[in-house]
Amino acid sequence: MDAFEAIAEPNRRRILDLLRDGERPAGDVVGVLAISQPGVSKHLRLLREAGLVRVRADGQRRLYSLEPGELARVEAWLAPYRAFWRGRLDALEQHLDREQ
Repeated sequence: MDAFEAIAEPNRRRILDLLRDGERPAGDVVGVLAISQPGVSKHLRLLREAGLVRVRADGQRRLYSLEPGELARVEAWLAPYRAFWRGRLDALEQHLDREQ
């Protein structure tokens, strides 16, 4: 599974949103998302395999955090689309200014 397939699933996007604030154990993710521990574990595994999160051991716990490298590749892919929309929004703003 690549990064785009991984982020296509809403629960995985929610997990990434949670990890933006910093490292978290899987148990915290379970509590916030209200999905089962096995479900969270599966999503975390798929995100890890896609290169979007990393895990480190802390005693008995596994702590998850964002992996910036793969996220940077997603950002690079999005950049031309962001420029496209910026131009469109600028044109809309100019149009609205003329209408007023």
